[in-house]
Amino acid sequence: MAAVLNSHPSSRAAGLEWLPVIAGLLVLYVPTFYDLATTIWQEDDYAHGPIILAVIIWLIWDKRASLFTTPTRTALGPGFALLVFGLLLYVVGRSVGISIFEIGALIPILAGVLFAMRGWPALRAHWFMLLFVAYLVPLPGIFVDPVTGPLKNSVSAIAEQILYAAGYPIARNGVMLTIGQYQLLVADACSGLNSMFSLTAVGLLYLYLMRDRSWLHNCLIVVSLLPIAFCANIVRVMFLVLVTYHYGDDAGQGFLHGFSGIVLFVIALIIILLLDAILVRVIKPRQHAQIRNVTR
Repeated sequence: MAAVLNSHPSSRAAGLEWLPVIAGLLVLYVPTFYDLATTIWQEDDYAHGPIILAVIIWLIWDKRASLFTTPTRTALGPGFALLVFGLLLYVVGRSVGISIFEIGALIPILAGVLFAMRGWPALRAHWFMLLFVAYLVPLPGIFVDPVTGPLKNSVSAIAEQILYAAGYPIARNGVMLTIGQYQLLVADACSGLNSMFSLTAVGLLYLYLMRDRSWLHNCLIVVSLLPIAFCANIVRVMFLVLVTYHYGDDAGQGFLHGFSGIVLFVIALIIILLLDAILVRVIKPRQHAQIRNVTR
């Protein structure tokens, strides 16, 4: 009975420990997230940013038990080193305007706090949350620029070949598609790079939630995420081309243009779910058969 009564004060004290940490994080990152909300999060390419942030908060809440457990041993030295490194990275990024440093600094800051206050158990419990923070970081231009061009060309070429084989009067000149009297430019947003980035976040979150999957199962899903996103983006471009051809340029560039992004994600998620269902049927029976053979 005494143990039960004493558990509430200790839990309350552990919770009070985190109040300065929460206050410090709010001081650092409320201005950062406000800047993101009023700039790039309003663009189609990074509209997934608020969702990623909400998922990160949920992941921390889901593993809150590790935060309120009194640690048997902490790692104050390594944790403090990670925290100082993260704060320096944040200061440089914030002062110079390098978002990859400013936002990316959240990873070592959170890791350092967990390490210093709760040790390895808390760090292990929140490893996926720390990984997911990386999806808040905008893709750097030094990576986007060289990749976007080849992706646009590939998407344009494959979409043109499929529609031509289906009997549509379509031709291509680089990333310019001509169908009937309409010309459509496959823009950077239609290259599929950012959709690949955000879809991998959705796929990894799905695998994290489906924790009973085997390593082979998970690896096959991860490897398939980028090809699935690429194929879904081809479908998106074809959808916009057909809408423009049948209903005019206003329809293709209006509401349906934004709606096509939702179509892309729905198609990609359906493919992931179908692949997951197939792998469950193929891999698990083989594993059970191997277990039976070993036990004989």
